[in-house]
Order: sequence, then C-alpha cells, then structure tokens
Amino acid sequence: MFGKKDSVTKDAVLQTLSTVMDPDLNRNIVELGFVKGLEIKGAAVSFRVELTTPACPVKDQLRDECHAKVSALEGVESVDVEMTADVTARNFQEKLAIPEVRNVVAVASGKGGVGKSTVAVNLALALQATGARTGLMDADVYGPSIPMMLGVRQRPGLTESKKIVPLKQHGLQLMSMGFLSDDNTPVIWRGPMVASLIQQFLGNVAWEPMDYLIVDMPPGTGDVALTLTQQAPLAGAVIVTTPQNVSILDARKGLKMFETVKVPVLGVVENMSYLPQPNGSKLAVFGEGGGSRFAEEAEVPFLGEVPIDPQVAAGGDEGNPIFVRNPESPVSEAFRSLAGTVAAQLAIANANAPAQSNVTMTWDQKA
Repeated sequence: MFGKKDSVTKDAVLQTLSTVMDPDLNRNIVELGFVKGLEIKGAAVSFRVELTTPACPVKDQLRDECHAKVSALEGVESVDVEMTADVTARNFQEKLAIPEVRNVVAVASGKGGVGKSTVAVNLALALQATGARTGLMDADVYGPSIPMMLGVRQRPGLTESKKIVPLKQHGLQLMSMGFLSDDNTPVIWRGPMVASLIQQFLGNVAWEPMDYLIVDMPPGTGDVALTLTQQAPLAGAVIVTTPQNVSILDARKGLKMFETVKVPVLGVVENMSYLPQPNGSKLAVFGEGGGSRFAEEAEVPFLGEVPIDPQVAAGGDEGNPIFVRNPESPVSEAFRSLAGTVAAQLAIANANAPAQSNVTMTWDQKA
C-alpha cells in the first residue's frame, strides 16, 4: 500500500487545475499554458499561475480557486501558489514598430470636454499601481494638458543617438508636445507637420520597456487622430463619453473611425456619471445610462462609470491627479476597476492575434 506522501501526481494536479477557468478568455488555465513550474515534494505542491497582465481583475479569485482545489486532492498537505504575469502583445505589420512597447492603447473621445485626458492620466496611474510598466503619450498637439495635469515642466533631453528621453512622474514615462513648446505660444502647424511629430513621438523616443503605453488622443477625428490610427501599432482603443446625448453622438464618430481602420475598441467608459450624495444615493447631473446604452448599441463592452468629484479638477490644476491625491476615493476606485477591465479586454483582443512574450513580471502574492 502506498503512503499518503506517495499519492500525489502531477497529472492529478493538472487535471484538477484544468477545471479552473479564465472568465475572460473562456478557457481553462492549463489549456492556456498559465500553469508553470509545477513541483511536488512529498505532500507539498507548488506552482506558478502566469496571467496575461498584472492588472487582471480576477487574479485573487483564480489564486484562491487553485489553492482550494489542489488542497482538496487526496494526499496534499500544503499548496504554494505564486501569481505572476507575462503581458501579451500583438505582432503588427505595415505599421510603425515600437519594440520597447508591448501594447499601445488609445484613449479617445468624439468631442472635447468629456474628461478624456483625466481618464488617460488616471488609467495609466492605475495600471502602474498594479505593477505594470506604463507610459503616457500626449497626442493632443494643439492643446497638450498632460504637463499641467502631472505637474511636469522640464524639457526632455537627448540620447547620444539623438532620441528624445521621456520624462518621468509617479513612475510613468511621459511624452508631450507641451514639453517642447512654451505655454503661451500656440502651435500653428499644418497636417503633414503634425503627422511628422507624431511619428517622432512614436519612433524617435527612447522609451524604456513598457507593458502599456496609454495615448491621450486629441478630440475628434482630425489629422492627428487619423495619423495615429493608421500608423501607430494600436492594440486597442477606449472611448470616453459622458451621459449626455450630444457627447454620445460624437463618441459614435470616434468609434467608427477605429472600426474603419480595424483597431479593436476595448469598450466605452462613462465619465462624470453621477455625483455621490451623503446618504449614499447618486445624483445624475448629466443624465443617466447614456454610456451603457451606447456600448450596447455599438456592441462593445461597457467598461464602467467614473463619478464626479471636485477633487478631480483641483488635482488636475495642481499637477496632482486624483489617483495620487486621494487613492481611496470613489473616483480612484473606479479607475482601479477600469484598469482591470481594460487589461482584461486587451488580453481578449490579443488572444485573437499572434502573441509574443518577453519578460515575466512577478508579484509577492502567494497562498
């Protein structure tokens, strides 16, 4: 008769783990190749679960399920589960390659005034907070707002090979036309000059390795937006709207632009959705449910709502974004949730395209 310590096999562990499903990719974690480094020493089992992003919104759920199911196997006395991430990326052809960047994500809107830059900045910060290497590119050439919103005023330097060195703030790599021009000097350029600058920002910046480069798009569907969608290796786009019908009408145009150039639309986020009340209710200042209805009509995911908070505007003016200024606020929680949802949708989009992998990132998360 075999003793308890001889009864655990790798096949048994893998068979059990094959019942753990990734809810976004709708496949089990063994089939997806997420289970790594499986070791059995007597009655002790250890393995890694390597996800497609450190911002995975269900990583704790997956870890707990793996731990519980393997612990229930006969003969198992201890289980060590380590959660890691290897961020996936798409292979792009016929577009400007950025070897250092795995995923370029556009944050866009059909019109100004919907808080697109606020969403871009705080989404980037929320992704950074998960451990993902993140950058932010301000593509609004005529009205760059990222320098003010992040409190960065320096001019970038150059490498020996004459590449622009991105500035850094709160762990983010940053590039903006606002770093290269005077605050009081308007940018008066024609379309071809703007297109050339965008190409420089993409291909002639000494970006350090990144998992996500968030691009704050200019409002509308003009020269800059078209240049980016046609030439940049965009892995996906996030559409920002507010509940009003006029905002949704313009957002449809932006969504159609991305669909026309075959850039996956990761979903719609509704900004300034409601004003939280002291009694816990929600005051719909600008209407209600417009963003979710738009997403449903367009057959794209609804990524969530971001509430109104006066601290958002104050933080933007001071160069201290809400996610840094008050990380526990309802708005920051909304951006934290948005980061996970965007990362999940991006993983789904990448799963339908050729993937490449490089460096594996590890968290100190064990069960």
